[in-house]
Amino acid sequence: MRTYSELFAVGEFRNLFVANCAGIAAHTSSSLALGALTYATTGSALLTALSMFGAPLAGVLGSVTLLSAADSLPPRRAMTIAALVALVGAAAQAVPGLPLWARFAIIGLVTYVASITAGARWALINDILPTGAYVLARSTMNASVGIMQIAGFGVGGVLLVWLSPYQVFLVAAGLRAVAAAVVRFGLTERPARTTERTSTARTWRINRQLWADPGRRSLLLNLWLPNGLVVGCEALFVPYAGDRAGFLFAAGAFGMLAGDVLVGRILSPAARQWCVLPLRLLLPLPYLVFLIRPELPLAMLLAMVASVGFAAALPLQERLIAHSPAQARGQVLGLQQNGMLAGQAVCAILAGTVADHLPVHQAVAVLAGLSLVATMLLTRGLRRTRPALSRAATSGWRRRGIRR
Repeated sequence: MRTYSELFAVGEFRNLFVANCAGIAAHTSSSLALGALTYATTGSALLTALSMFGAPLAGVLGSVTLLSAADSLPPRRAMTIAALVALVGAAAQAVPGLPLWARFAIIGLVTYVASITAGARWALINDILPTGAYVLARSTMNASVGIMQIAGFGVGGVLLVWLSPYQVFLVAAGLRAVAAAVVRFGLTERPARTTERTSTARTWRINRQLWADPGRRSLLLNLWLPNGLVVGCEALFVPYAGDRAGFLFAAGAFGMLAGDVLVGRILSPAARQWCVLPLRLLLPLPYLVFLIRPELPLAMLLAMVASVGFAAALPLQERLIAHSPAQARGQVLGLQQNGMLAGQAVCAILAGTVADHLPVHQAVAVLAGLSLVATMLLTRGLRRTRPALSRAATSGWRRRGIRR
């Protein structure tokens, strides 16, 4: 399966794609509304970053308690539960006068439930599609994230000009309802991947086994740390650009979309592996230019170019699946997703803390520098997971170029 037409010919994948689009659009529009509301109320870069990017910290709790639910529950049931909880959470955010601590508690609860079921979504791709279609399918799902972030942040920014944040939350609730309906009625229920019951003990046991392998450990760290530090740069967009921050978010989302299309659809398997390091270096380097405090058009260009580098995660995820047991695939993908989001949240808080003590443009450059250092330090560990295909075919790829 190599083309989008073949991919979207699978009805269940189409429905999964639509549900993902609706959920991401709801998340981006509501997070922008919450960030604007928090900044207007507190004037704190730290609290604003925490409101927009801090919720995934609850995913750490999910990863050490009930993450095994990603394999122990039937996937449609797990995803439906998460979608309904997100719907209730979006509706609750629309209540005017809700204290800030209550809003944080709501997004923490929604994120916790999502964290213990997230792996079911990504593992389901392998159930729906033929062997070998994961990278194309995952890149397409990532592209939906980019498209919906462009739409969510762009439209959300426009809506905030005409509507109150509480009304934007209601729009997000409507989108959450669409996602829940599509998941419940558009997917076929499948049995759980394991007969073992969901438990904290099983979660810990599988996590220890996954982490004990040096190859998996290296892949997880490379998927978590450098990307998270660059998301710390993005967490400062609101303090940097104010009410024009939505344009920076949209530019970054467009770059991420372009990278996913390039790596997932255009590059051959050998080329994907060869491009891992260049893409990982591309991710932090443009943000170093923020030292000169660029105006909005240049800042948008830098954010767009840098975000192409996020596509390095696709071949790294491909390696992670190849190095993981099939019966724990949901948990390992959930662990990767939760760790990535938690790392982003921690780095967003770090970025907000730095920006409360340094000018915002300098704080962006500091986070980018840390990401570059992390990238270089972690690169060596990837050698043990590099597929033989990429080593054997790299010279041929250099002669032939990318696959048409």
